[in-house]
Amino acid sequence: MKPLLKMMLLGWCLALAACTTNLASPIQPGPYLVVLGVAQDGGVPQAGNRNDPAWQDESQRRLVVSLALVDPVNNKRFLFEATPDIREQLHLLDTIAPTTRPAPALGGIFLTHAHMGHYLGLAHLGHEVMGASAIPVHVMPRFAEYLRNNGPWDQLVRYENIDLQVLTANTAVQLSDSLSVTPIPVPHRQEYSEVVAFRIDGPGRSALFLPDIDSWHEWDATGIRIEAVLATVDIAFLDATFFANGEIPGRDMSGFPHPFVTTTMQRLANLPASERSKVHFIHFNHTNPVLRPGSAAYAEVLKAGFRVAQRGDRYDLLNQVFLQVHQ
Repeated sequence: MKPLLKMMLLGWCLALAACTTNLASPIQPGPYLVVLGVAQDGGVPQAGNRNDPAWQDESQRRLVVSLALVDPVNNKRFLFEATPDIREQLHLLDTIAPTTRPAPALGGIFLTHAHMGHYLGLAHLGHEVMGASAIPVHVMPRFAEYLRNNGPWDQLVRYENIDLQVLTANTAVQLSDSLSVTPIPVPHRQEYSEVVAFRIDGPGRSALFLPDIDSWHEWDATGIRIEAVLATVDIAFLDATFFANGEIPGRDMSGFPHPFVTTTMQRLANLPASERSKVHFIHFNHTNPVLRPGSAAYAEVLKAGFRVAQRGDRYDLLNQVFLQVHQ
């Protein structure tokens, strides 16, 4: 056999062996996050918004902001936020992470605060619907008192549909040997409860879930800077309620209690690309043009090195890869 042909055959055999080895060594299964919704509390289309094209176009509809944490090793599933869209979101979770356990088959629910889009779904756990049994609901102390002492939520407690688990700020809740959730206080309207973000730590990766905050400079005043937090996690789901001032016709939005997406991008613009790519914007108001993948605003976000969370996105918390991201 000619030397050149022998070398080509040898290289081909080595490449084939490498491929076979990779196929025989799949990524080790571990816990992962799933995006179940990305919209602000009212969803898309929002009630009263008669001209929203999403009424006619199913592809433009968006469920209210929520994440699921799936732990396949321990056969557990956890929900972040109990939204008005919990029916569809639990069904989506069942298709992604099927289980034979009785509905809702949740190891717990973590709630950031008592605004409508983040906790009204608890009602579906009651005897009118699922009649759930002692689902752990993790909330801050004032939020726990609100649920205990106000209807219809107090009925969920009395009927033992839910089991309130009181959180302590900056103290981790251990879900398994390698999985934990830590509440981090953030400045936001607190009519009925405290407001927190959640840090989710897995065996190999970590995430920040921060759907609502008044402003970054108010967080600065508490001694916490978003840049410092971002440096300690691999993924950050950040408040993107509004894109920019002028988004709502006839309204001066400069005093709205959310940082504009443009404000967040400007603040983080000088960070390395590796840091900016950690940011996945979430919690979009129905007016936010970033909701439309073909919009100039959506393209601007991606061009600046940031990402846009989409329902169905999955994030591995063990291996250093994204399982599925729609960009």
